[in-house]
Amino acid sequence: MGYQPLIPFASLAEAQAWQAADRSGGHQPWHADAGETAIAFAWGWLSFTEIDTVTSTRTGADGAHVGVGYRDPNGRLCTAAMLHVVRFGIDPDSPWEVVGSDDNPASFSLDTPAYGSSVTSPMTVGGHIVGVDENIKVTVRRLSSQAPVGTYCCTPAGMATPTGTDWAATVRFNASPGDVLTMIAHTGGHLQGVERFAIQGVRT
Repeated sequence: MGYQPLIPFASLAEAQAWQAADRSGGHQPWHADAGETAIAFAWGWLSFTEIDTVTSTRTGADGAHVGVGYRDPNGRLCTAAMLHVVRFGIDPDSPWEVVGSDDNPASFSLDTPAYGSSVTSPMTVGGHIVGVDENIKVTVRRLSSQAPVGTYCCTPAGMATPTGTDWAATVRFNASPGDVLTMIAHTGGHLQGVERFAIQGVRT
């Protein structure tokens, strides 16, 4: 695939098994929809239950880029993250897989460690943020575990400047060699608990 498969399938074999079952009767049809897959990731797997709306969708040769977010008290759509999802397989009906996020350095980014890199515990994570009175929490997840395998709470960040500031934190995690990990950094507290988040896929 060329990307880190984060969720919902751990391998191409798992994706193909769902595809075969879907063709013969179907179950969990949300796997066939890029937007529903992105919402299932944020709302379901990350438990960001305030993130329940697709705010935009752009498709291209590299898959789909799906904005997920919420409506503010005035009803305005707010994008919390732009998730990158791709077909896990070569067929037109192959299921969608979350592989990362399109971070916006002018808003909020998770840049370190680099995408697809090998990591050990403890690891330093970081990026850039524009905002005021932000409080960034970092979690580390793997598909085989219900609960996070590492957490850090929290690092204050944000300055009242147009260019923002860099942020960093050190996170300890418990994982096995060869695990694919999803790092999640999120911030909020102005309108709701989670207002912006970014993810990164790495390996142990």
